[in-house]
Amino acid sequence: MSFRSQHLSIVGLGLMGGSLARALRGFAEHITGVELDERACTFALQQGIIDHATPDLREGVKDADTVILCAPVRAIQAMIERRIGSYLRSNTLLIDIGSTKQDICEAMGKLPVGVHAIGGHPMTGKETSGVQASDPQLYVGRPFVLCPTRRTTPTSRLRALALIEALGAVPFEMDAQRHDRLVAAISHLPYILSSALVATVAKEGQIDPTVWELAAGGFRDMSRLAGQDVAMMGDILSTNTQAVATLLALFRVQLAMLEAMLVSRDDQQLTEFLRPTREARLNWYEHYQNGQKHGSK
Repeated sequence: MSFRSQHLSIVGLGLMGGSLARALRGFAEHITGVELDERACTFALQQGIIDHATPDLREGVKDADTVILCAPVRAIQAMIERRIGSYLRSNTLLIDIGSTKQDICEAMGKLPVGVHAIGGHPMTGKETSGVQASDPQLYVGRPFVLCPTRRTTPTSRLRALALIEALGAVPFEMDAQRHDRLVAAISHLPYILSSALVATVAKEGQIDPTVWELAAGGFRDMSRLAGQDVAMMGDILSTNTQAVATLLALFRVQLAMLEAMLVSRDDQQLTEFLRPTREARLNWYEHYQNGQKHGSK
């Protein structure tokens, strides 16, 4: 099945939503952007990214056969729980790109039977935000997770897979609980650790401010995630607390082991601990780079 849409509505014209609109431009007859920011709407219209813009959710989705929710997790959940089900036509494909899936997929399962809803999460992004930074290649070669709900039909699943193919992304299908556990490890835990690192260095900086002047590449790389939007990350963490807490406990065990090796000056054991972690990182990065090269072709 190849993806085609007579009327595609994208709710949220930031980096992700704008990039979706650009990437799906050739697969949709008409694209509507639902966005409160007038500047984002004006830019998207002027650049031909969308055909119509509106701040009104009902107006923006009522005629659509495909709706993609590109908003913060809590905002997506609120739209699903409070309003959007009564606005959509029967047989509309509803998909979101929220960073956590259990709460959203549970809410999707309570939508009217005629709405065909499936949870989604593309594993991609940029440090820059906003529709001005949107890129039709953003999803190419990147994983795009799909999580079924009680409102996912065989046909809607195939349509969602076709949409991912149109983006040039790589589909992964799994249940919402498994998704949230995995992204807690590779996304949410790193953010917390990055923030904890900056907080630790900040305390050291109160004693000796020169630490900031000496900070270079290592600190830059490790602290980058701490610069993410606090409200957005707060939403994400608050909807995945159990998985993140479990991983934090496991991480504390690793830290305790390293601390014991350092205190006991057990250089051999420390080396034995560090070597496989280095190899695991190098192997992952080689696989990641190969995927990036394949996706850019």
